[in-house]
Amino acid sequence: MATEVTVPMVGKIVNVLVNVGDKVNEDDQIATLEAMKMEMPIVAPVSGVIKEIKVSAGQEVDADTVLAIIE
Repeated sequence: MATEVTVPMVGKIVNVLVNVGDKVNEDDQIATLEAMKMEMPIVAPVSGVIKEIKVSAGQEVDADTVLAIIE
């Protein structure tokens, strides 16, 4: 079952630390979001394999934007 990883608030993606096909564990950092002059880690909510990445570094995102899909 696929799980969407979303961003919690409006901001800018600083970096994406995973690639499609990478195995991740729950709570592994997969990206960094800059919001309100702070950087916050975006972590995997579940363990699995990255099936799709929907954002790139430097991209402005809205709250609840899907960052990646983990299966």
